[in-house]
Amino acid sequence: MLPATSKLCAAISYRHLRNMTGLRRQVAVAISQELSRLACRSPGPGAWISQVRRRSSLLSSRLEEKPFSEMEMSYIKQGEEALQKSLSILEDQDGWKTETVVGNGDKVMSKVLPDVGKVFRLEVVMDQPLDTVYSELVDNMERMGEWNPNVQEVKILQKIGKDTVITHEKAAAPPGNIVGPRDFVSVRCSKRRGSTCVLAGMATKYGAMPKQDGFIRAENGPTCMILCPLPGSPSQTKLTWLLSIDLKGWLPKTIINQVLSQTQVDFANHLRERLARGVAVSC
Repeated sequence: MLPATSKLCAAISYRHLRNMTGLRRQVAVAISQELSRLACRSPGPGAWISQVRRRSSLLSSRLEEKPFSEMEMSYIKQGEEALQKSLSILEDQDGWKTETVVGNGDKVMSKVLPDVGKVFRLEVVMDQPLDTVYSELVDNMERMGEWNPNVQEVKILQKIGKDTVITHEKAAAPPGNIVGPRDFVSVRCSKRRGSTCVLAGMATKYGAMPKQDGFIRAENGPTCMILCPLPGSPSQTKLTWLLSIDLKGWLPKTIINQVLSQTQVDFANHLRERLARGVAVSC
């Protein structure tokens, strides 16, 4: 079963700036300048991630000058928190155990964290450029149910600025209904600068989307996808997906671990097929 967490990554348009006045316009311009400097100086994914971490508190303080409501700001901060926690987990290379290695090179690893539980890490290479992969995962996220049989529906409940969205995801029940139907309400934060993008997310509460009949409200996060061109091959994209999830309900850990690791392998295969079909249609 796939929690629709895939997810997640975007400069302020001229039209928005033109419509802003006073302090809001000044804040928007300042943030745009900060992000532009990040993009220009970013030599690679590692450096970009470090800059995101150093600048996060600065950008948050400027956002607090009220271009968004208090509730919107809380969602923005949750998204940034998911991003920071996810990167911390991925940057620590110690303790990862191999779960699955597929013949095409796809690999799933896992580790147990004291404050999070068991997390899974997928590493794959997509034979498509970053822009194509990014567009499918972020711009077309609501169409994921069309190509991923593990997903019933992804719906954007609210957009906050260009980097943050609140989503509701329904996971399709797997064959035999071993796990049972789950749904998720998530805040997603997407950051794209230069040749790297980070898509992060975590469970959140949203008053307009209470628990649904027939579904168990599961919780994900922190989760994260990192996309970057494969070194030496810009027409290919390396995708790293950190999956952390609490399915809730009573389920044996052995079943949970088997389902989640297989979910990541299946996701990579379904995404490849979707991207290949898209390229074939465009040709």
